[in-house]
Amino acid sequence: MRMENTPLFWLVFVAFVVGLLLLDLLVFNRKAHEIKLREALGWSAFWVVLSLSFNLLVYRTMGPQAGLQWLTGYLVEKALSVDNLFVFLLIFNYFKVPGQYQHRILFWGVLGALILRAVFILIGGALLAKFHFLLYLLGAFLVYTGIRMGVAGDTPEIDPENNPVVRFLSRHLPITRQLDGGRFFIRKDGLRFATPLFVVLVMVETTDVVFAADSIPAILAITRDTFIVFTSNVFALLGLRAMYFALASMMRLFHYLHYGLALILVFIGAKILLEEVLPIAMPLALGIVGGLLALSVLASVLWPKKSS
Repeated sequence: MRMENTPLFWLVFVAFVVGLLLLDLLVFNRKAHEIKLREALGWSAFWVVLSLSFNLLVYRTMGPQAGLQWLTGYLVEKALSVDNLFVFLLIFNYFKVPGQYQHRILFWGVLGALILRAVFILIGGALLAKFHFLLYLLGAFLVYTGIRMGVAGDTPEIDPENNPVVRFLSRHLPITRQLDGGRFFIRKDGLRFATPLFVVLVMVETTDVVFAADSIPAILAITRDTFIVFTSNVFALLGLRAMYFALASMMRLFHYLHYGLALILVFIGAKILLEEVLPIAMPLALGIVGGLLALSVLASVLWPKKSS
């Protein structure tokens, strides 16, 4: 049995991740405050260095192929999470969430995303292991998703008033009109009320479920090793909050990134469908994914979006 498949390893890994999250919430961000660009960049650098260090550990203990698969999966998840960040920005702006409370929402949002994605990965991995033909359906789904993403453009649609989750909460849960500090629930006249902050949290969680429908198939297309899929997802998500605050003021600079992500999904889907006749080595696949990301960022810088 490989080390990473032992219960002890998973126990230590989960304890490590929970410890990092608690350290973040209870020590470094115990006091609600607005995350400025310098602090966000510092935390982003920390999470990237930590992720690459873990990638090096995978490379040394599991071999070059596993190391490249982990790095490719991490890059894909990190890149696709940029779309999440733009939607989060729209949600925060719509509900007028103060900057000092955004970190708390993202913290609980990331924690929920980790649990949901673990379930998706376990179910998806088990299905692909039992029914091989599903792999080709997965490839076709990724090609379709990439084309749909490219055609849709770089501005995601969001309509909170007609969002089914928000409408369900409004019908079945008393919700206050005003924020009450950073609290999700308050007591008023002996009754328990949800605050708009709780509605925002639920929207962030449900948004991540939608995005997971694209990102989880993408990484399962790279490798079906549950260890690589889950841990690369974890490290990509751990740095999501810091990256949000680092990119919040620069989102529109990377308006072509959306199209780069669309091409990456099409490429990964095509790689699966053509695996039998045109196998692509992992180093080349990593180079193509990295190249598409770099070109979309470069194009965004060279041809900036005109202000309307």
